[in-house]
Amino acid sequence: MTGTAPDHQSGPDSRGRLERRLLEHLRTTLQEPAVEFADPPSPISGGYDTQIFAFRLSRAPAQFSGPLILRLLGPKHDPARALREREVQNAVAALGYPAPRVLAASADVSVLDGAFLIMERLPGRPMLEVRKFDIAALLAELQLRLHDLDPEPLVRAVRQEAGGAMPDFDSLLSDLNRRVVRRPIEGLAGPMRWLFSHRPPEPSRRAICHGDFHPQNVLMSGRVVTGVLDWPNALVADAAYDVASTRVILGLVPIELVGVPPALRYLVQVARRLMLGRYLAAYRRCRPLDLRSLPYYEAASSMRQLVRVAEARVSGRLTPLDVSVFGERVAARFRALTGVGPRIPAAPTRADRSRTVGS
Repeated sequence: MTGTAPDHQSGPDSRGRLERRLLEHLRTTLQEPAVEFADPPSPISGGYDTQIFAFRLSRAPAQFSGPLILRLLGPKHDPARALREREVQNAVAALGYPAPRVLAASADVSVLDGAFLIMERLPGRPMLEVRKFDIAALLAELQLRLHDLDPEPLVRAVRQEAGGAMPDFDSLLSDLNRRVVRRPIEGLAGPMRWLFSHRPPEPSRRAICHGDFHPQNVLMSGRVVTGVLDWPNALVADAAYDVASTRVILGLVPIELVGVPPALRYLVQVARRLMLGRYLAAYRRCRPLDLRSLPYYEAASSMRQLVRVAEARVSGRLTPLDVSVFGERVAARFRALTGVGPRIPAAPTRADRSRTVGS
């Protein structure tokens, strides 16, 4: 999900320090002491739990000479995540899918105060800025392309190059449960038990699932898709899980958070309901989908969002999504799907947030 970037490297002083350390690292690892910034790192929006910077180099090797992106992970993340993201993106790109290739990744948090990736910057703008019609069909087609890929090269790459197992649905449930117990988030313990006890059987064929597949993570230039971004939630699982995750995001993220003018929000809300139906229909025309398991996977995807929102509200590291009604909408959706009512911390009011900043 997109959101305001965290502030672990904010301010001009921190940014200057980041530039110096990044340049020193690149000169050393590329063995090119003459490398300079043609365009220094400039923050861009888009990362929920990472910072994203655009930059260009001069006097660099050919593969580093184009537009680049630095994706800097926050301190709460396992540094090995950067290595896994590298393998995921490069594996799906090698299979012909439009993911940005990662040129370098480091789990050494001493370099930039967090693990990081350096990848090619793909051209284009988010789908909703480029295309106003037939979004559902294009989204389904692009997701089907991903689900048709053979996941085994990805599984092998993560195991051999990142030193771990590629996440699957079992590891997703285990991670969510660990986070619920650790905090603890008592209002989500019962819903987690429901997910464990109602788990559907393994599918006959697993697919590469993006985990956060929605129009803002798809770049287009004209009528051409140029890239699919934001792969940290990727896993190998039932394709129905990925479809369910997309449906939760498309259906429940508040319209005002995607820049829709107030006068158009009712019409967009109606159009969104139509888009949800068309998206699912377009997907099912090309690939069988077990509609009996889809509600379960929507509940699981809802739990992923609930855990994230609850953690953000408790920690105070909030994005506009976290203080919106999104969490409450997702909780209501989980209840409608399962009959079990999750509870999450209330969103802090503007006055609460002002007092926190001032304290």
